[in-house]
Amino acid sequence: MPEKDAGQSLLESAYELKTPDDNAKYYDAFASTYDTDFAEGMGWNYPAAIATAYENAASDQDVPIADIGCGTGLVASALKISPELIDGMDISPEMLRASEGKKLYRALYKVDLTASLDAIANDYGAVLSAGTFTHGHLGPEPLENQLSIARHGALFVIGVNRVHFDERLFEPVIKDLEVRGLITDLQITEAPMYSKDGHDHSDDIALILIFRKK
Repeated sequence: MPEKDAGQSLLESAYELKTPDDNAKYYDAFASTYDTDFAEGMGWNYPAAIATAYENAASDQDVPIADIGCGTGLVASALKISPELIDGMDISPEMLRASEGKKLYRALYKVDLTASLDAIANDYGAVLSAGTFTHGHLGPEPLENQLSIARHGALFVIGVNRVHFDERLFEPVIKDLEVRGLITDLQITEAPMYSKDGHDHSDDIALILIFRKK
């Protein structure tokens, strides 16, 4: 495969993953080249879009931040905030190792977001995610579980691949969280996931879910 297609190949293989263990092993294998082959090669604008959405919605109280599915730290890098105000969480030890080398986070946690999050302190003022709610990764089911790591009133900025949002029926899950009084102030905006033309995913769109824990 030509070098210019490396990022697209990585993305489409990631979309075929089935289990948390699959995800951990897959991302471990290419963590060292993730930034160059995928993020730079594809023009991955998604982390910057999540960072901007957070900055537009946040108050000074919406810290510390939990960056879930943090990968190599691209959301934290786009935020340009003190490492003392953000923690990273990912299922891949090697992706966490890549983040650690950049010194972007106060702490890093190996976390399976489909399992219990009881071990993580529940004092976060914001929870952010770029690229974790997509094909082969997370459906809507873990959304409620993630509320447990944040304090009341915390800001959530969660990106979801738009096609995945429809296919996995995110909307009724989100509406249920609203009806049950678990979240409030819901807004949904759109953002392009990629800034480069010329690949099969150039036009992919993310929905950005912005809400607060009630």
